[in-house]
Amino acid sequence: MLKGKTAIVTGGSRGIGRAIVWKLASLGADIAVIYAGNREAAENVCHGCRQEYGVEARAYVCDVAGFSVVKETVGKIKADFGTAHILVNNAGITQDGLVAMMKEEDFDRVLDTNLKGAFHMIRHCTPLFLRNREGCVINIASVAGIMGNAGQCNYSASKAGLIGLTKSVARELASKGIRCNAVAPGFIATDMTGDQTDNPLLKMIPLGKMGEPEDVAEAVAYLATARYVTGEVLRVDGGMAM
Repeated sequence: MLKGKTAIVTGGSRGIGRAIVWKLASLGADIAVIYAGNREAAENVCHGCRQEYGVEARAYVCDVAGFSVVKETVGKIKADFGTAHILVNNAGITQDGLVAMMKEEDFDRVLDTNLKGAFHMIRHCTPLFLRNREGCVINIASVAGIMGNAGQCNYSASKAGLIGLTKSVARELASKGIRCNAVAPGFIATDMTGDQTDNPLLKMIPLGKMGEPEDVAEAVAYLATARYVTGEVLRVDGGMAM
């Protein structure tokens, strides 16, 4: 379904990002995995994609918060793959704290990675998409950007901003054949979340359980192939934010 396409996935070495990489590779896409720190994990994901699906997969270390380093990394991907067709902005961090006590640097750090990082990637991938006369951007937002979350004003603001960025980019680039959508995950079970059996947030989920990274990956795969969908925010949250 995606054979002959190249997908860039930021934060692709673990959790939701890893599931997205595997899903897109299973559909035939060649993969550029961008990671911030864990080279071994990123290389393992790429090796698995090559072995399991026979696609090309390469890892690139990059702090997406840096404008110039993102430009350099996208240039390397262009040199290695020739171009790119799909961009998944999944890289994200948290630095939780109550607003009355949050440090300015904690607020800035989260927005620099989660929101500006997505802008940097879109900014430097757009010329590739324009030359191809097609492109697909999928931003991984969050229900926290829709409904807010106490103790996460920085994270919620970054994800709400990501939704606004999604809609603006969708309007701006639609005439060029470039689509831009977002996925808003809810409570997803990853290595970082640990045991959440007694978490009161579970009571807010109509389906009564946490989601899996693969649930988010399925939504990304849909948006990657949905040719007549743009500017959409697709919740994957078990009904949490409806």
